[in-house]
Amino acid sequence: MKNIQKIQVTTGVYWIEIADVNLSVLCGCPADSVKYLTKRGFISAKEVNGTIFETGPNAILFSDLLVQNGSFSNLAEFPILQMLYKQGLIIPGHPNNNGVKPLLIGSQAQIESQSQYIFRGNYGLVSEVEMLKAGITQAEAKELLRMKLYFSFGQIKPTYELVDSIVLEDRAVEIKDGVFLKRIELNVFEFRYKDETVLINLNLQPGERYGVPYPLGYHLINREYFGVIHTGDGDGWNENYPCSSSIIIYQGKIYLIDTGPNLIHSLQALGISINEIEGIFHTHTHDDHFADLPTIMQADHRIKYFTTPLVRESVIKKLSALISMDEDRFNEFFNVQDLKPDVWNNIDGLEVLPLLSPHPVETTVFYFRTFWNDGYHSYAHLIDVVDLDKLKNMVTDDVNKYGVNQNFFDKVAKDYLKYADIKKIDIGGGMIHGKADNFRNDPSGKILLSHMSNEPSQEERNIGSGSPFGSVDVLIPSYQNYIRRQAHQFITTYFPSAPTYQINMLLNNPIKTFNPKTIIIKHGQNHNNIYLLITGNIELIQENAKLPITLSAGAIIGEFSGLQGNPSPYTFRTVNFVQALELSCGYYKQFIEQFELTEDVKVLREARQFLQETWLMGEAISYPVQNQIVQSIVSRFYDSGTVFSGETASIFVIKSGKLQRFIGKDIFETLSKGDFFGEDGVLFKIPSLFKVEVIEQAEIYQISGKLLLDIPVVRWKLFEIFEKRMGMVLDSNLSSLPIFYWRKEYSVNVEIFDNHHNQLFEKANLLHEALNINKEKDVIKEVLDFLIEYTEYHFEEEESLMTKHKYPQFQAHKKKHNKLIEKVSEYHSKMDLGDIKMGFEFLDFLKEWILDHILFEDRKYTKFFNGIGIY
Repeated sequence: MKNIQKIQVTTGVYWIEIADVNLSVLCGCPADSVKYLTKRGFISAKEVNGTIFETGPNAILFSDLLVQNGSFSNLAEFPILQMLYKQGLIIPGHPNNNGVKPLLIGSQAQIESQSQYIFRGNYGLVSEVEMLKAGITQAEAKELLRMKLYFSFGQIKPTYELVDSIVLEDRAVEIKDGVFLKRIELNVFEFRYKDETVLINLNLQPGERYGVPYPLGYHLINREYFGVIHTGDGDGWNENYPCSSSIIIYQGKIYLIDTGPNLIHSLQALGISINEIEGIFHTHTHDDHFADLPTIMQADHRIKYFTTPLVRESVIKKLSALISMDEDRFNEFFNVQDLKPDVWNNIDGLEVLPLLSPHPVETTVFYFRTFWNDGYHSYAHLIDVVDLDKLKNMVTDDVNKYGVNQNFFDKVAKDYLKYADIKKIDIGGGMIHGKADNFRNDPSGKILLSHMSNEPSQEERNIGSGSPFGSVDVLIPSYQNYIRRQAHQFITTYFPSAPTYQINMLLNNPIKTFNPKTIIIKHGQNHNNIYLLITGNIELIQENAKLPITLSAGAIIGEFSGLQGNPSPYTFRTVNFVQALELSCGYYKQFIEQFELTEDVKVLREARQFLQETWLMGEAISYPVQNQIVQSIVSRFYDSGTVFSGETASIFVIKSGKLQRFIGKDIFETLSKGDFFGEDGVLFKIPSLFKVEVIEQAEIYQISGKLLLDIPVVRWKLFEIFEKRMGMVLDSNLSSLPIFYWRKEYSVNVEIFDNHHNQLFEKANLLHEALNINKEKDVIKEVLDFLIEYTEYHFEEEESLMTKHKYPQFQAHKKKHNKLIEKVSEYHSKMDLGDIKMGFEFLDFLKEWILDHILFEDRKYTKFFNGIGIY
């Protein structure tokens, strides 16, 4: 009999069980991992001494990669909550509470980010200071904190008090009672117990996606004047349904309410592209309402983000922890539009009333309304709410006790029971969710039950209706054709100089609807029509390509072969329901020739086709946005030997030829067709550490960095490649010099700080050598002590000069210093003089510090100090 049981749960997720030592490891934890485990029977009900609780994992192995193929690989909030509460590992007196905490295993970076993300997911804002930053009064902050402490049983605990963690290195590490785990290569791990080994590969293959544990089907959605699409009525545990959420359609535009797990799959099932989303209304940060927010960041435009300042602050802190992003970068990806609580906010005619709802984290429920012939028509989204009977038990006017005051209770009860034509309510029950009976006498026109962990009871069904995925409630029907209006906008981006009457000529053609998985144009066959995709998604399948390209709204299908009268080089196949403007090839060709647009269309098409094949500006960007990029391109040829260096405000994309990125004599990367450079200057206005030399004559597209930074998915990818390339600097396989060798390219061009950095590099190199040759422990201690003390001295010197000369980014820089000092102090307090492992961990920290601070943050102040004569 095998000692180690390995089972694939779903794509990219595995179950490892070693019964001898009571170890069950969830390997990989993307969105809805708990639902997958329940579906497969790894989580089930168990009864011991009359107490019913769940089985499940007691450890999580994180992916080395936070994001794979656009989806997040590590979202541990709900798996940890399942262990702590549903398994009973944290509940006092519970038969399953044996004092052993859940175990997190992974890289230092992933454990730190997941721990902070879980912390913020549990508590949101954790102090009056953080709440005051959101603009509320001190009295309000005190009351909110008093309520929050009631939900958290009087204590806000850091994650390390709830779970244990093991940092996984390249060496084998014992994780429990003779079970060893080792990283073999990136995202590939080896479990060993006794004489048995098992490999776990958490890498997704190109084009592979994490699946969905529940069926969604396909739905054809009309763009209404004012309506609600229901996109889930389950909670974070119900394995049969997507999490409770909705989509508001207003004047044909798409607004999401929350961004729960598998949102992209939900949108695809509804025939909606991420690039069609106008805005998001966000209720709170729990993962069943938050998990796909980072994915929405990867749109081709800054989506409008609507919520109250309290919820915004809470969301930003959790998101920043999850993706290790500075909090002030949130606005780079979203068009933030704060809503004033307790008043109607007008958003282009759609009025929104945000109201605070009691919950462990900052939470807002929404009422929506808009005026029509017979008055206001309204929809209320009351997710998440609290059971009013339980809230009543929290009432106390003793400010020294945890709970809420009577006035707070009265307001919440009144807010919940306001009239709406349609009201969706949370009936999840338990300590922190609502119940249907609270709304038995609600005067609203229609009650919808949602946020359910089980099927509603007969009594609940007597109170409210259902809202299954893909169902729609129309509040005001549309007497306009929003689909044709969208087609008009797309055509205008193709022919910006064409007069209105020409655009109208193209629009006066039929709009066709295609079923999911339908071939519209087939490879190798002639076709009579060209199609402008208005809604839905289409796969472009190339015969010899490994993966299809997914096209979204705004794409023109079959343009090149249709104009030439040639067989199509591609197959175009619908992914979901698709609506497209059908143009006969002959008519389209006549239109192009009649208005002398042939050359414009050819140039646009060729450049766009090239961009589609690049990683930076491929399928995630819609055709209209690609057209804007193409129209800004400046193309130049460069001879061999040309060198690019310093700071630039443009991104350079290689159309043909070869280039090399190098520092000194070390070549770190060879660039060819589709690759790019220039991200350092575009993102951070700092010179690149690398020089780039043309080694084979090249045609290079120069594109405005400012334009590209307005495209969130491109900004995201620029940052991703920036971090990857910075990581190459300390890769011993690429550098001919020791990892901690000071290069002149690292200079911040301020002599005193360069000298400090040089000394830190020298000592770090000594530590590296001492650890590798197992030098005497007192030598290691001496070097470590110096590094810790000198770090604080260096930071004080930097801050002193910054303060003296009023460096504009001082506060942000000091904040980073404080975080580093906190980390250094943590190592110092934990340091066991006999533990060599601690030295290796500190060395890894130094690598991160050098990359993120010395070679990045410190180089930001060069221009400022040099500008006032300090060198």
